[in-house]
Amino acid sequence: MVQKYQSPVRVYKYPFELIMAAYERRFPTCPLIPMFVGSDTVNEFKSEDGAIHVIERRCKLDVDAPRLLKKIAGVDFVYFVQKNSLNSRERTLHIEAHNETFSNRVIINEHCCYTVHPENEDWTCFEQSASLDIKSFFGFESTVEKIAMKQYTSNIKKGKEIIEYYLRQLEEEGVTFVPRWTPPSITPSSETSSSSCKKQAASMAVVIPDAAFKEGLSGDALSSPSAPEPVVGTPDDKLDADYIKRYLGDLTPLQESCLIRLRQWLQETHKGKIPKDEHILRFLRARDFNIDKAREIMCQSLTWRKQHQVDYILDTWTPPQVLQDYYAGGWHHHDKDGRPLYVLRLGQMDTKGLVRALGEEALLRYVLSINEEGLRRCEENTKVFGRPISSWTCLVDLEGLNMRHLWRPGVKALLRIIEVVEANYPETLGRLLILRAPRVFPVLWTLVSPFIDDNTRRKFLIYAGNDYQGPGGLLDYIDKEIIPDFLSGECMCEVPEGGLVPKSLYRTAEELENEDLKLWTETIYQSASVFKGAPHEILVQIVDASSVITWDFDVCKGDIVFNIYHSKRSPQPPKKDSLGAHSITSPGGNNVQLIDKVWQLGRDYSMVESPLICKEGESVQGSHVTRWPGFYILQWKFHSMPACAASSLPRVDDVLASLQVSSHKCKVMYYTEVIGSEDFRYGRPTGLAGKQLRAAWYRSQCSHSPGTVGSLDYRHEPPSPASVMIL
Repeated sequence: MVQKYQSPVRVYKYPFELIMAAYERRFPTCPLIPMFVGSDTVNEFKSEDGAIHVIERRCKLDVDAPRLLKKIAGVDFVYFVQKNSLNSRERTLHIEAHNETFSNRVIINEHCCYTVHPENEDWTCFEQSASLDIKSFFGFESTVEKIAMKQYTSNIKKGKEIIEYYLRQLEEEGVTFVPRWTPPSITPSSETSSSSCKKQAASMAVVIPDAAFKEGLSGDALSSPSAPEPVVGTPDDKLDADYIKRYLGDLTPLQESCLIRLRQWLQETHKGKIPKDEHILRFLRARDFNIDKAREIMCQSLTWRKQHQVDYILDTWTPPQVLQDYYAGGWHHHDKDGRPLYVLRLGQMDTKGLVRALGEEALLRYVLSINEEGLRRCEENTKVFGRPISSWTCLVDLEGLNMRHLWRPGVKALLRIIEVVEANYPETLGRLLILRAPRVFPVLWTLVSPFIDDNTRRKFLIYAGNDYQGPGGLLDYIDKEIIPDFLSGECMCEVPEGGLVPKSLYRTAEELENEDLKLWTETIYQSASVFKGAPHEILVQIVDASSVITWDFDVCKGDIVFNIYHSKRSPQPPKKDSLGAHSITSPGGNNVQLIDKVWQLGRDYSMVESPLICKEGESVQGSHVTRWPGFYILQWKFHSMPACAASSLPRVDDVLASLQVSSHKCKVMYYTEVIGSEDFRYGRPTGLAGKQLRAAWYRSQCSHSPGTVGSLDYRHEPPSPASVMIL
């Protein structure tokens, strides 16, 4: 298996030329890297004008490996070939390195580059990537891999330290500025005197453009009183090392690499709204930074969030009054670590009454809104405390818990809530303090603990009786001033006291079933299956020309081709008792075909959009401005992999793709809406869906579909109102 590494962007607040002067001092040996024994120049080239300098070195490394392994391998040193390509005109340095020793058994490739910061020409950026592929090594493949990764991560940590060491050395020698390269025929201006150069270099650390905050700054820069509020997140997939430390915490080089690589994969493959870096990091932590496992559960969660519109739950859903009056829980300040504190008086809550009055799904939706509010509070506290806060603390008071809380439907609802929260909000619970646990608690714990992740269970602290008041108790985690009054504290807590839900509010089983169905089918999305030879099609009738057909769909499984057709004829509705081409339905009953096989393209109907091939995992949003009234058909069609023209043998990718789509079946989740041109132009789509789409438009960028006039294909998000006004 090939091990890959991708570093975040490291920013040096020094000019490129000064960084190059410091970098060159690493050769032929570097005392800060004991394993770097020496280096010899193999080849060297300089252009006539001096702008290009290419130097190739053979580097000698004393790898920290067991003596037995060195004896078996028959070598004491490992040799690498490093090629440095400096372009002083473009102000770039590209470094390529590969191993010479054991190159037939182990393949190591590394690429590094120094470039000028895109927002500040007096700063320098550095990033690197590497790959390790151990094919065979005398049966010690696993050991060699661990040694290689250990050595590599150790050198990565020292990278910035080494450059800064030589920068200080240059400063001690009086070198604080190195002039830029100029063509030989041009004499540098007399204004670049030594004193002015030093003054310019000294002022570099003071002038900080606003755009630089998007790449992430150090803590010193952020604490400057004149500095504007930093922007959380980066505009692309090149995360900045200082940004990671400021907003995401101290990560190891390999953890940083996992975050960047997974984010890049989302940028390239998911093609939908990319979750925040904190959210990606939670899924990585939940799977011990195994990218494949984290990617799987995160993609499932993103589809779930979109289908049930969880991103908008705080803005579009109001909890019923019964919950506001009888749900004994609420947010209450923060703990000593700055985490938001949620207080739940479970012992005072009438779980049976809430389930009988509201149903399981309403309780679940309320818990989801609490979790969404928790994420929002974590972001706010990160800004307030100036350090990464990605989880919250939950204080559960069990005073009053008894056997009535073990009512079977109530326990079932609790297990359902735990299951959903565990799958979609990993690593959001920083600590769970369970206070005043009664004798019945072990029974409840036996029921629910198997459904709780091992990492989550380790965060539980359980206190019986008044043990929480002693050493190692509540005061170790929460300031005395904010301990709630019902726990013998001094702070008045506004969390509802709960109590019994009046039986007059109870609802029948049929009413609850209908309400539960309404809650979780109250989604603007529909699902459909797409089979080979049986596309899924929907009909849109347009009365007024220049209306806008909008769509938003996710390819949940397989690859599909998306088409839009126009016809003056009305397709016949599907007939359930017929097997005609226009009435085929899938075994699941969610596949419909409208275009009859006897229809001819160009005569009975015409194509108004270029076909759009969409891969599994993509999320596509777009629109089409209609030119004529009539009937428009949106079609999702199975995409067959093209045969390999160069060989009669199938490609490995083709075989794997065919295995992924069992029985030639694809799945899509889609939403469409017709909007008047004026409403669309000014970002005023109507209804719940319109409200949600408007919210997305304000955060988005647009890109035009290739070869289509008046049509937009949003592979990331729908367009902003300013972009829409161009239509």
